[in-house]
Amino acid sequence: MAGGRVHLFSPRASEALGSAIAEQLGTVLSPLEQRDFEDGEYKLRPLTSVRGGDAYVLHSLASTSDLSPDDQLCRLLFLVGALRDAGVDRLTVLAPYLCYGRKDRRTKPRDPVTTRYLAQLLEAMGADRVVSVDVHNRAAFDNAFRIPALHLTARPLFVDWVKEALEGRRCVVVSPDIGGVKRAGRYRDALQDALGDDPVPLAFMEKYRSSGVVSGDRLAGDVEQRVAILVDDLISSGSTMRRAAEACLAKGAERVWALATHGLFAGKASRELGDPSIERIVVTDSVAGWRLPAGAVRDKVTWLDLAPLLADAIERLVRDASLLDLMD
Repeated sequence: MAGGRVHLFSPRASEALGSAIAEQLGTVLSPLEQRDFEDGEYKLRPLTSVRGGDAYVLHSLASTSDLSPDDQLCRLLFLVGALRDAGVDRLTVLAPYLCYGRKDRRTKPRDPVTTRYLAQLLEAMGADRVVSVDVHNRAAFDNAFRIPALHLTARPLFVDWVKEALEGRRCVVVSPDIGGVKRAGRYRDALQDALGDDPVPLAFMEKYRSSGVVSGDRLAGDVEQRVAILVDDLISSGSTMRRAAEACLAKGAERVWALATHGLFAGKASRELGDPSIERIVVTDSVAGWRLPAGAVRDKVTWLDLAPLLADAIERLVRDASLLDLMD
């Protein structure tokens, strides 16, 4: 990256990933004062001049053991505001995981559309563009923002991992719900290209959610005598993956692997993901270690490194070069 004109900041909860990105870029994170007050309030202040500069703020908006998604979001917003007040010329938010992405449309009267509210907050504080990775709903993400919103994909990382791990076995890509069929289809196409002549089928689970209650247990597609590869954008409690894994095994799948870009591992994840129906779990380090399940589940988890992808994106943004081959 260019000398003093380009800055990469990362609040404390995302410093590990931020530092890895900085190392890829051959630099270090720009210094921040991060002060917590006794009553739970906090401030973030850049400790270097950014006037006229090009600033990048890397922060994933998932909860940690001591910070809620709201805390993470406020820290990001306040840092963006502080950088804008300090005279930065261009400000890019890199949020590998965006919180509040599940509620992206109205399915009931008076439903909130939190994806749009999140976009309005970032725009109001002065962000010039936003970059995220494998969001919950790509169309909602694109439509929510009035500033450039760039959507990167970690799919090539997973395809490379699967190709090596299969060791010649046949596979099928499975979406754990109907809403993720397009995502699973893109994975199927990429795996088909990587594996060559052996056809890679596509299957999907029936799933309905209302008032927090999940129903539907039918599986459409042929998984018999294949490795079933469940694909989703995130794993939270793991119940969706566990239900799909059990259905795949009941229909004759040899084994089940669960792939998701964001491993939130919330709530009852240790129990759900510890179920023997799921043999392996593969996630990126977008929120690595923040909510890693205890016990045997740890041995199932493989982490894929996002730093090279995000560093490549930053390097291109600095040069105003195309990101097309990094995007979904």
